[in-house]
Amino acid sequence: MLQIIKRKELLSIITFCTIFINVFAQKTIQNNSSREKLSLNGEWNYIIDPYQMGYLDYRLEPFDMSKTGKGGFYENITNPGKSEKVEYDFDSAPTLTVPGDWNSQKEKLEFYEGTLWYKRDFVINPEKDKRYFIHFGAVNYESNIYLNGKKIGSHKGGFTPFQFEVTNKLNTGDNFIVLMVDNTRKVDEIPTINTDWWNYGGITRDVSILETPQNFISDYKVQLAKDENKIIEGYIQVDNSKNKETVSLEIPELKIKKEYKVDENGFVKFSIPTKKISYWSPENPKLYEVSISSDQEKITDKIGFRTIKTVGKDIFLNGNSIFLKGISLHDENPLIKGRLRSEADMRMLLTWAKELGCNYVRLAHYTHDEKMLRLADEMGLMVWAEVPVYWTISWTNAETYKNAANQLEVGIERDKNRASVIIWSIGNETPVTEPRNVFMGNLVDKVRSIDNTRLVAAALEVEREGYTVVVDDPLGDKIDLASFNEYGGWYWGKPEELDKYEFHIKFDKPVVISEFGAGALAGYHGDKDTMWSEEHQEAIYINQIKMLEKIDGFRGMTPWILVDFRSPRRQNPVYQDFWNRKGLISNNGVKKKAFYVLKAYYESKK
Repeated sequence: MLQIIKRKELLSIITFCTIFINVFAQKTIQNNSSREKLSLNGEWNYIIDPYQMGYLDYRLEPFDMSKTGKGGFYENITNPGKSEKVEYDFDSAPTLTVPGDWNSQKEKLEFYEGTLWYKRDFVINPEKDKRYFIHFGAVNYESNIYLNGKKIGSHKGGFTPFQFEVTNKLNTGDNFIVLMVDNTRKVDEIPTINTDWWNYGGITRDVSILETPQNFISDYKVQLAKDENKIIEGYIQVDNSKNKETVSLEIPELKIKKEYKVDENGFVKFSIPTKKISYWSPENPKLYEVSISSDQEKITDKIGFRTIKTVGKDIFLNGNSIFLKGISLHDENPLIKGRLRSEADMRMLLTWAKELGCNYVRLAHYTHDEKMLRLADEMGLMVWAEVPVYWTISWTNAETYKNAANQLEVGIERDKNRASVIIWSIGNETPVTEPRNVFMGNLVDKVRSIDNTRLVAAALEVEREGYTVVVDDPLGDKIDLASFNEYGGWYWGKPEELDKYEFHIKFDKPVVISEFGAGALAGYHGDKDTMWSEEHQEAIYINQIKMLEKIDGFRGMTPWILVDFRSPRRQNPVYQDFWNRKGLISNNGVKKKAFYVLKAYYESKK
C-alpha cells in the first residue's frame, strides 16, 4: 500500500538529503593555492544568535524550508521601509576578522558556544567561460552557507576544508555571503562533547572564491609507489572532461615529461620509472617542482619523494632506520590567543620544534591547516596527522562513523602529496569495547583503501598492574605501530618511581610513545616534588627518558606538548587559569627547564 507523503514532509526529506550530500560528499579541489582566486579574508559583520532566531521560526521550523524561504538572517535585508519590521542589521553590526575564531577576538565571546552569523559583501565580475567555487579552509563546527540570500549548502566538521560551486549563482558586481555557524558540542559528533582543548568557534581558516576553466584539473596524486624508490606513480583527474583530452605531467629536474589521454571520466593513472631522485628527509627536505597541464590550465606544486615502512620493531625512511624525535602541537598561537591565523604563526611553532631538535611532529588532535603541512615539507619535519576521534565517541551511531570517515578521507585527499606526512592517525585514547573496535578497525581499512604508502596509527589504550604497563589493545593488531600515551610521574606514580616500571607490549612493532608529560607554570620554582614547578616537570622528563630507553623496540615519541594551550578543563586560578600547562614553552614564549632536557636527549640521538 502506497503511503501518501505530505508536501511539508517531502520538503523536509528533500532538504535533509541535500544537506546530507553537502555534509558528507563534497570533494575539494586539490592545491587551491595554485588557482586564480578572490580572497574573502578580512572583516565580516557578525550577529550573536543563541536562540537561532535568524534560522528558526517560533515553531522551530527553519525559514529556509518554508514555502517562501523568507524570514531568516540570510536574506540580509538592508534599508527596510519605515513600516517593515526587521530585527537585525548586519551593516550596523560589529566585525570579526576572518580567518580567526570568535572566542579570542571578543571578550564577551570567550566562553560562547552556540550560533553566530557572519556576513561579507564582495564584488566580482564572473566570466562566462569560467567556473567558480567558494572554498572554506575550515569552519567550526556546523555551518549553513547562503549566497545572495539563497542556501548553497551545509557542512559539518570543524577542521576540514569544503567548497560549493557557485558558477550560476554569482551576480555581476555586488554580492553577499552569509554563514550561520554553530560550535555547540554534541555527543554524536566528531569530536564529541568532552575534549581537552578550547572549542574555538567561527571561520578559522581562509575563505576564497576559486576560478577555474570549464574543465579543470580537480585532483592529482604524484608520489613514490609503495615500497618502490624508483617508480613515481599516481593519477590525474580532470573535472567535466571533454573528448578524452590530453594531460601532461612534468618534473623538469628529473627530466620527466609525459602526456596521457584521460578516459571518459577524465581520469588517468600513471607509473613512471626513474633513476636519480634526491629523496626527501629531515636532513634533506628536497622538493621538486611538478607541473600538471591540460588544454585549459597549468597547475604547479612542490612535491617531495620518500618511502616509509616498518620492519619488525624498526621504522625505515628511504631504507634507513630512523628514530622519531618528536613533539605534539595544537593549532593554537600561545602568544596571541586563538587559532593559528597565518603562515608566520605556523612557522613560529615549527621553528621552535626544530630548535628542540625534532625531526617529527604530531599534529593533534584534528586536521591542521594545509599551510602547516606544506611548511613541514619545506622545513623537513615528518608528520603524524590525526582526526578528532577522541575519547568517548558514539561508537554505534552510523552517522557518527560516516562523519569520522569523511573527515579522515578529506584530510588524506588534501595532504596525500605531502612527503612530510608519514602517519595517518585514526584517533586518540579511545576506550576498548567491541563497538569501538569495529568502528576504529573500519577507519583503518578506510585509510588503507585510500593510501597504502604511509603508516597507520592511533594512540592505543594501556592498562597498569602495579609497576607493569600492559599494551594489548586489540586495535594494535591492525595498525603499524605500537603507539600509546602514558603519563608516568604525572597521572600515576612519582618521578623517582619510573625506573620500576616495565612494559609488556603484545605487538612485534615499533614502539612510539604518542604522549607523556607534566604540567608546570613557567617561572614557578621548587624542588622536584613541588607540583606545578618547573623542577617537577624537569624531573619527570629526566626519569621518563630513562624509563623509555629500556623498552624493546622504542623508536620514537611525541611528548605532550610543545607549548601551553587553552582548555576549559584546566581551571586552577593560580597555576592554570584555563591553560593546560604541559607545554615545554609557556604561553609567553618562555622555555621551561624540561625543554632543555628533551633538547639534550634529542641531540644525543643520532
